[in-house]
Amino acid sequence: MLGMHYLCRVDEMHDIEERKVWFAIRVTYNREMKVKEDLDARGIVNFVPMQYRARVKDGRLVKRLEPSIHNLIFIYLEPSQMAEYKQSTSLPIRYIMNRYKHKPVTVPKAQMDNFIAVAGTYDEQLIFLNPQPGDFVKGDRVRILGGPFEGAEGVFVRVKGDRRVVVSIEGVVAVATTFIHPSLIEKIGKT
Repeated sequence: MLGMHYLCRVDEMHDIEERKVWFAIRVTYNREMKVKEDLDARGIVNFVPMQYRARVKDGRLVKRLEPSIHNLIFIYLEPSQMAEYKQSTSLPIRYIMNRYKHKPVTVPKAQMDNFIAVAGTYDEQLIFLNPQPGDFVKGDRVRILGGPFEGAEGVFVRVKGDRRVVVSIEGVVAVATTFIHPSLIEKIGKT
């Protein structure tokens, strides 16, 4: 009897427990950094793709870390916690919706880890792209073996004349690395 009660509890806990996922969120009015500050203050894991950009200020060339894509932030929460956050914040955020499933876009952890491995380097030469379904499927699926993008997986394609690895979050954003020498990549499959 005790064993059966334990099994019921485990099943109930399994049904109740939700897994954290990365939500792709659109932020209006270029307030992605305000949303990031709010999330950081609440201890919520988030990611804003950033890059150093050179600007002339008072006659001097100054590099500043700025969002690479305005109005985009990724938030790592359980679905119920995400719904609660949306209700509790006065900041202008909304889900990016999957146009086919009519559900919020969520990004698998492994895919987000690859995206962060590239976009999180803040490299000025990264190229952020607006992917369309079917983009970047002609190259080989590869893993980067060395350098600042080590461990990231993506598709090896030619972008702006150079061979680069593209890590894509379908329907949201893609990022192309700087030139990657072929000796630093390993083929892991065909897309």
